[in-house]
Amino acid sequence: MLFEHAKMLKVLAAVGEIVGRKKLQKMIYIAKKMKFPFYEKFDFHFYGPYSEELTWRIEELCNVGFLQEMKEKKGGYYQYRYTLTEAGEQFLTHYQLDMPDLDVCLRSLNEQSARFLELVSTILYFEELSKDEVKEKVFTLKRKKRYTEEEIEEAYRYIEQLREQAYIKS
Repeated sequence: MLFEHAKMLKVLAAVGEIVGRKKLQKMIYIAKKMKFPFYEKFDFHFYGPYSEELTWRIEELCNVGFLQEMKEKKGGYYQYRYTLTEAGEQFLTHYQLDMPDLDVCLRSLNEQSARFLELVSTILYFEELSKDEVKEKVFTLKRKKRYTEEEIEEAYRYIEQLREQAYIKS
């Protein structure tokens, strides 16, 4: 059980900071779809794939002082910023988590906007469908996001790039 917690700490150690709960959820989901060893169960929710397990795990890590969650007011909403604490770094030393390709993947994901990761994760959630069916799902389920054909194509190219980086061929 604690090994799964350590993996979440490894994520923060790899990227330094993640801004936004939605972004964190999408990063883990996408990494999981790239065949990295994350085992949280994800269901499709309003903002795309979401894991209640992951939410609880992050909350537990914050409660024991291994992660710091900073809440900041951004216009009409709150944004959460996550960083690894010294105690979290110390805890991480007890686990051998050698996943260099994961670090590369996570850094790339963290450079993307939460909006783009929401699109990428939605495409991956429905990847068993044809490309046209996936586009229809995006245009229907994500109507308010107003994704364009070009953004969808960019997301598909990004997914392929991630798979190549992770040495995974679809």
